[in-house]
Amino acid sequence: MRAAVLHEIGQDKLEVLDDVEAVGFGPGKVKLRIRATGLCHSDVSAMSGVLPQPAPFIPGHEGAGEVLDVGDGVTGLSAGDRVLVCWLPACGACPSCKRGQTQLCLAGFMNAGTPNFKRPGGDVFGFAGTGTFTEEVVVGAGCAVPIPDDVPFEIAALIGCGVTTGLGAAINTAQVEAGSSVAVIGCGGVGISTIQGARVQGAAQIVAVDPVASRREAALRFGATEAVSPDELTDAKQRITAGEGFDYVFEVVGKSATARTAYENTRRGGTLCIVGAGAMDDNFQVNMFELFFDEKRILPSMYGGGDVLRSYERAIALWRAGRIDLESMITHRVRLDGINDALDQMRTGESLRTCVEL
Repeated sequence: MRAAVLHEIGQDKLEVLDDVEAVGFGPGKVKLRIRATGLCHSDVSAMSGVLPQPAPFIPGHEGAGEVLDVGDGVTGLSAGDRVLVCWLPACGACPSCKRGQTQLCLAGFMNAGTPNFKRPGGDVFGFAGTGTFTEEVVVGAGCAVPIPDDVPFEIAALIGCGVTTGLGAAINTAQVEAGSSVAVIGCGGVGISTIQGARVQGAAQIVAVDPVASRREAALRFGATEAVSPDELTDAKQRITAGEGFDYVFEVVGKSATARTAYENTRRGGTLCIVGAGAMDDNFQVNMFELFFDEKRILPSMYGGGDVLRSYERAIALWRAGRIDLESMITHRVRLDGINDALDQMRTGESLRTCVEL
């Protein structure tokens, strides 16, 4: 079967090969035919080594498709079912799951160290235990979540990561209050979803911050009340909040420099929400006096900060009701052979989300 493979960490191009085989099928597993997958910046971060991932590997974790086969012991799924890929499934038995913090379950991460593909030259890993830049993949049954018939594969794929992460940051983690002021730093697919989440919550002012003009223009279409470049943020803060700072600031880049900017633009007693996934050696610093004196809440948000199955259902309900726009987030569509051009478009900020159709 065909798949896009990264041979070594640090390479910026994928090789599309036709000698890849999905392996590992057996009890508790399902084999999926991927129909659509989105490009998420986490894929690029894994390729560059910012996020840990053994190589060679097949990127992709934001996918949807059909069940081809189910292993022994799998219930609730059968061949032909339409599903989205959940890259962080809950085991239901660990301390985090028992506390109701299923987004902190580590079971899915353990899968990342087990190859689920192979080539004539040896084993190949799937990013985050999945790997959706491929025609077929074998995953644990918990990674395959049934979707209603009226949800297109490309929409389901977005809900599998970026939409759930961004909406959840605003709704679950920060719990944005109606009438509040919000700034979102970083307006790719996850940032746009955060903006939509803040709008759903009733924020009065939503300022989108991004260096790319096309992304700022897009943010206005998705609910931002204003869009500024990073060097215009200080002026926006002064105009909108009289210099006090925003009630909520979301960092959706994954770098300490932008996290520091977000902290400085959060009002005293306000909330800084960290959504971007960054590197282990990139340290965010605050001094002990400001930490105490300003009483700003610093809230990381992992995969939307809530039960992902409930979050999927909520995203579908909001989309059906016209409260969020998911179709327009897909700015580019490619086949697998165009994957490298699509990656470049994401790196430059030309695309919000690219759908790879398989």
